[in-house]
Amino acid sequence: MISIDFSIGIALYILSILIVVFLLWFFSRKEKDKDLSLDPKYIWFCSVCTYTYINTKEDFISNCPRCGSYNKR
Repeated sequence: MISIDFSIGIALYILSILIVVFLLWFFSRKEKDKDLSLDPKYIWFCSVCTYTYINTKEDFISNCPRCGSYNKR
């Protein structure tokens, strides 16, 4: 049987938990680092209040969410 001092056993236990937490954080982080790119055709600029907003619909005319005015491409 292997004899280990109590303080060394606790230190190894805490170290193994920290390694597991770090590995879980590292591998879950890669899923969130996806390339988020936005097509410029979805970015709209309001001509009345100069608000920049995103509208993913393929419309020719869009309604500004801030002031309610209509904007065309």
